[in-house]
Amino acid sequence: MRALTRLAPPLLLATALVWSSAGPAGAAAPPAKVPEAVGWGGAVSTVSVDATAAGIEVLRAGGNAVDAAVAAAAALGVTEPYSSGIGGGGYFVYYDHATGRVHTVDGRETAARTADEGLFLEGGKPLAFPDAVTSGLSVGVPGTAATWDAALREWGSRSLADNLRPAERIADDGFVVNPTFRGMTEDNYARFKDFPATASLFLPGGRLPEVGSVLRNPDLAATYRQLGKDGVKAFYQGDIGRDVVNTLQHPPVDPASGRRARPGTVDAADLAAYQVRRQAPTHVAYRDYDVFSIAPSSSGGTTVGEALGVLEDGDVSAYGGTQYYHHFLEASRIAFADRNRWVGDPRFSDVPVKGLLSPRYAASRACLISPDRALTSPLAPGDAHHPADCADTGQAVPEPYEGQNTTHLTVADRWGNVVAYTLSIEQTGGSGITVPGRGFLLNNELTDFDFAPLAAGVPDPNLPGPGKRPRSSMSPTVVLRDGEPLLATGSPGGATIITTTLQVLLGRLDRGLSLEQAIAAPRASQRNSAATQAEPGFLALPERSALEALGHRFATVNEIGAATGVERLPDGRWAAAAEPARRGGGSAAVVRPTG
Repeated sequence: MRALTRLAPPLLLATALVWSSAGPAGAAAPPAKVPEAVGWGGAVSTVSVDATAAGIEVLRAGGNAVDAAVAAAAALGVTEPYSSGIGGGGYFVYYDHATGRVHTVDGRETAARTADEGLFLEGGKPLAFPDAVTSGLSVGVPGTAATWDAALREWGSRSLADNLRPAERIADDGFVVNPTFRGMTEDNYARFKDFPATASLFLPGGRLPEVGSVLRNPDLAATYRQLGKDGVKAFYQGDIGRDVVNTLQHPPVDPASGRRARPGTVDAADLAAYQVRRQAPTHVAYRDYDVFSIAPSSSGGTTVGEALGVLEDGDVSAYGGTQYYHHFLEASRIAFADRNRWVGDPRFSDVPVKGLLSPRYAASRACLISPDRALTSPLAPGDAHHPADCADTGQAVPEPYEGQNTTHLTVADRWGNVVAYTLSIEQTGGSGITVPGRGFLLNNELTDFDFAPLAAGVPDPNLPGPGKRPRSSMSPTVVLRDGEPLLATGSPGGATIITTTLQVLLGRLDRGLSLEQAIAAPRASQRNSAATQAEPGFLALPERSALEALGHRFATVNEIGAATGVERLPDGRWAAAAEPARRGGGSAAVVRPTG
């Protein structure tokens, strides 16, 4: 992809979203998704036409970015239920233009208060991952409803009930099944068919939903209406919560299936005790920009921030293609070596956030990079408490498995407020268990814990514990320049979220790409592994042979991530950008499009 002048105004197409969030009347096909839009009054970007329309509807009705983010997230719970919903959790990053401050809400799921390091051990050995995933044992206390409530109470301008109404209509009237939704359902068919409530909702008549058909979810519409009427206490202290607990403790499996779904231990007291965390964002100064993201329990902010710090001393904008990709991959490798060793829930581990993000530490790790050869993985971590130039500390820690399916949305409003929000139920389809009569899947987020220590004799900050949050890679990011919002972005994709977010930032801030171009560019993901995962488009780049000559090795994956973003243009308009193809393409829209 041709590099443009650094931070030149992007050449974006003016596009409008014309699909009504009232639903697909007469089962008419929705309009095609558009990956970019420019205009006034605010912007929304998600993976779903309906969810983006819900956010735009709220902005047009006078709501702010927080209101629109909640509306879009609720709609994603309908149209992208295998990646999000009130059965899961996430991280909310908000830039308040009135104060110039960035705030965050940690709405990550938590383990039961009775959980310990043996949560996923049987007979002293770790459970097989598929057995852990499709079980009540994998279900953490969901945080999404509490996140919406906390964000709206602090910064919203409309009630939860008002912001849920677009999603209620979509759930009642239905949405049109696309090939991506059908493909995800097919991938989960063997699990879904064994849980009657899940099969009834997502396998109509026992078959996969047809592309172009309309899928309705009146149970979820009713659940949303109850949340709007009674507030989130209905979830954490009321009958919705009782249904959640009963479902995870007694997974409703079809007796004829032969499936064993292990029960979970989360109970009503765990739900009643759940609280979101309000904490300072991570912050790094990168060239002329201030980059803010989410602090642990997610590793996203620290790992993206450390990688940017490693790259700070080099002139990335002046690198040729080979050296740019080489330094991007090496910075990612180094940051993941430290992430796997140091980052976990800070209530249980001493997570050296300041150390990982300090310029001194970044310099001590950046000196490992040679322009002439790639580092060898697994690379040992550094000592973030006591940095020493080009030194490592102890044994390398391998990368654990992390589920790939999540969703991300970005929103801006006419006042200049911005939201970057990543939310998830973990695996595609979460635990596979739908709460009967409620219309939503339960997460399997507790499988983000390490089932056993990753390396013998090395402290592991991500083992299960009572009330503990498992480590995440979600990286909702807001970038300011001179105190004003420049852009916000983020992505799904498990641990590849971090490298995707980093690559989008580098493409926009250093390589002169427009935001849409940075999102569309071919991706690679190096996570301190012997081989770098890379999309076919990346492996087709002319730099591939030169990178291999430096020692880089690649493994092909079909696609990495599915980013969204918004950007404030120099003339005050907003640009929204989404994927042109990944996950079937995203949907970008603005309130008042311009040509």
